Amino acid sequence: MRKYYAGIDHVQLAAPVGSEDVARRFFGETLGMTEIPKPRSLHKRGGLWFQCGAQQLHIGIQEDFRPATKAHPAFRMKHIDEFRAGLLARGVALRDDDLIPGAKRFYLDDPFGNRIEFLEWT
Repeated sequence: MRKYYAGIDHVQLAAPVGSEDVARRFFGETLGMTEIPKPRSLHKRGGLWFQCGAQQLHIGIQEDFRPATKAHPAFRMKHIDEFRAGLLARGVALRDDDLIPGAKRFYLDDPFGNRIEFLEWT
């Protein structure tokens, strides 16, 4: 069978109406992602796009928003201990997890209650 998958282009998390400024501060300033422009044709939908490594994270605005508390993106990291220490210094609440051998990882909730995982393979 021919191989069709080249990787993941982006992941989208939902956020409540009017939350772009909060998302911009959290994902851009706190997590250090780079905001990138959305195509003009999508501006009316609201939301934001961020670059994180070779992939993108899209924050989409949802009228009847409910946070994703189980389903989540997992970001592969470099220098995760330094990144983790920086988040703790900013007062971000983290949940450590050591259940996968060979992986350093932790979870946090974004300002809207969406679960996010960060991991580095050792």
